Amino acid sequence: MFFARDNQAKKSRRAASTQTRGTHVKQDQEIEELKARTAELDRVAKILVRRDLELSEVRERQEQEFKELTVKTTELEDARRALLNILADTEQARGQAEQERKKVELILSNLSDGLLVFDAARTIEFINPQAERILNVKSSNVVGKHLNDVKILSQFSWLKSFILKEHNGETQRELSLPQSSLVFEVTAIPLQYKKVRRGVIVVFHDISREKRIELLKTEFVSLAAHQLRTPLAAVKWSTQMLLDGDEGPLLKDQSELLVKSLQATERMIRLINDLLNVTRIEEGRYLYQPSLQQLGDIVKDMVKSYQDVAKKRKIHLELKMPEEEISQILMDVEKIQLVVQNLLENALHYTSSGGKVTVQLTHDTKEVRVSFKDTGIGIPKEQQQRVFEKFFRAVNARKVDTNGSGLGLYLAYNIVEAHGGKIWFESEEEKGTTFTFSLPIKEKITKLQKKF
Repeated sequence: MFFARDNQAKKSRRAASTQTRGTHVKQDQEIEELKARTAELDRVAKILVRRDLELSEVRERQEQEFKELTVKTTELEDARRALLNILADTEQARGQAEQERKKVELILSNLSDGLLVFDAARTIEFINPQAERILNVKSSNVVGKHLNDVKILSQFSWLKSFILKEHNGETQRELSLPQSSLVFEVTAIPLQYKKVRRGVIVVFHDISREKRIELLKTEFVSLAAHQLRTPLAAVKWSTQMLLDGDEGPLLKDQSELLVKSLQATERMIRLINDLLNVTRIEEGRYLYQPSLQQLGDIVKDMVKSYQDVAKKRKIHLELKMPEEEISQILMDVEKIQLVVQNLLENALHYTSSGGKVTVQLTHDTKEVRVSFKDTGIGIPKEQQQRVFEKFFRAVNARKVDTNGSGLGLYLAYNIVEAHGGKIWFESEEEKGTTFTFSLPIKEKITKLQKKF
């Protein structure tokens, strides 16, 4: 009985122990599961924290990008507004340019002068109605055509040469159209931009009225000069006869008055001769007897004849000639003598007592040059461009001599030009002047006589 109870108790204890162990095992399992869940939760929490950090960074980047996008959007909006303003200004400028273009075209179309415009390719770019009438062409037939393809322009060889070649300065010629009595002054001007030639503009200016008036003036001067020369010659010879005593002896006062009268008459005759020479130049019939001559002989004789005048004025007159022989020149001797005389007289007349005048002759294979250097009053700089004009005299020259005609240099210039030569000068007021002219050396007289 006792053992039975004891066994029962042992069984009860074992059962309780077993049950306790089972409970402990279950608890351990639950603990392990709890640990595993806790670890999983920790892992998930870490993942969530990491993702939260990543999301924060993404949000920061998005915010930064949004700010940058906002700035760029603002900039783009500003740029858009600026572009719209530029487009509006451009449209306005284009409209103004179009208006200006129409104004310019209107002005050019209504110019009294004819106008031709060539581009850099020598193609006619524009022609106004006046030029159409002058050249007897239509705009539709010539605009866009090359210079060589316009037949009417073939008669203007100098103009074609100017347009086809790269000339920098303008050129000007007179033109008489064969189909009319009109005379035009044609000016060709290169169009340049930054020293690059972009084309040529040609202007036809009608000078027919001026030419007719000039012709009438020339005819009047010629008629008046011819009518005056005969009675003046009679006065001169009559006065000379009285001075020579042909009509009896004269008192001193009478002789002095007659001398003054003779000098005044001779001045009038020289003036009339100058006027007649001017009319002959303007009529293109000035050179009569060209022949091959030595220019040096003319200069020597002229300087020799003026040595007494130079001594009276106490001026040292010097002549410098080359030692070697000089080639002959085709010239009208009388007219070249007039050139040398005018230049030498000017040098002596406008040089003060004690001064010096040097006449020098030089040459090369192409031309002969004669210079007249003085230490006289010089020519004011602001008046030098008018020296060779008809009737022009500088202010200081008029103070020295009130009797000059202002025709000497004009005649000299035209005589030299008619011989195919050149004339120029260098001058400084109160320090002197050097006039120089050159004539080309010609050896074949037969061909050149036709030019005169």
